[in-house]
Amino acid sequence: MDTQRDHRASLAGETVSLPEKMQETKKDERDAVVYMNFMKNHSCYNAIPTSCKLVIFDTKLQVKRAFLALVANGLRAAPLWDSKLQRFVGMLTITDFINILHYYYRSPLVQMYELESHKIETWRDVYLKSSNRILISISPEASLFDAVYTLLKYKIHRLPVIDPESGNVLHILTHKRILKFLHIFWKKVPKPAFMRRQIQELGIGTFKNIATVQQTATLYEALAIFVERRVSALPVVDEQGKVVSLYSRFDVINLAAQKSYNNLDMPMWDAVQGRSCFIEGVIKCYPYETLETIVDRIVHAEVHRLVLVDRANVVRGIISLSDLLQGMVLTPAGIDALMS
Repeated sequence: MDTQRDHRASLAGETVSLPEKMQETKKDERDAVVYMNFMKNHSCYNAIPTSCKLVIFDTKLQVKRAFLALVANGLRAAPLWDSKLQRFVGMLTITDFINILHYYYRSPLVQMYELESHKIETWRDVYLKSSNRILISISPEASLFDAVYTLLKYKIHRLPVIDPESGNVLHILTHKRILKFLHIFWKKVPKPAFMRRQIQELGIGTFKNIATVQQTATLYEALAIFVERRVSALPVVDEQGKVVSLYSRFDVINLAAQKSYNNLDMPMWDAVQGRSCFIEGVIKCYPYETLETIVDRIVHAEVHRLVLVDRANVVRGIISLSDLLQGMVLTPAGIDALMS
């Protein structure tokens, strides 16, 4: 009899706790898709700013003039128009400038000053022999979820929004713009529980084999790391691994404005000190900070990544905008764009 009563009590206890568990499960399920649903319910057109700057280059333009135009307008990329084909054929980005410098600097065949007369189409003819890059774009009516998925899947940082009827480029969509758009509606969207968890618990970011450059290394060595590791910025560190500065891809384009691309053997410390254009700076975060805190910081600072450091200021990781979008939009919903 006692055994039966205990059994009934046990069943009763389970009956009481079951709704609570179901509620928790349902909340977890809702949390997992909050940001994914937000992105699916807004189009790329919704995220286009009321006023923005867009520069388009003809492929016959000289490479040097193109990069000077990017510097003058504070831009990192521009769509390329082929007047022969009468269509957009790609993007010219700072990555191209880095690849050009790295490709030609040690070359016995081409002197650096010859780049003064190179046209964009000349560089594309050389570069596309070893690259099958095509222009990846998106429609203004496509959802922001499609944009996030495309950016992460193809590991690109800029996604042209092209009107399918006119063929015109309306905007260049980036991780930064999408995250900022979400942040605008921050208080109107239910906040998932995972936003209050520590970044080290969530594992969002890169924590192993981090690409850094010694302040005593040469600028050419930094360019080689950019090319080989395909990273967007390098923490500049001292002998103890402590971060002293940050050198990004955008900093490299200053070499065009300063005409200093003939001296890539300068130490990184000199390269950092010699920057004359906008300097992003080192915006840091710590492993114990919450995801919500980190998103707030990266949006308000208008930077593309945070350097994760320990209490001794030693670099322990990098948290990029793409890491945050993957960790907030796709991972909770069980989607990995990189594995698809």
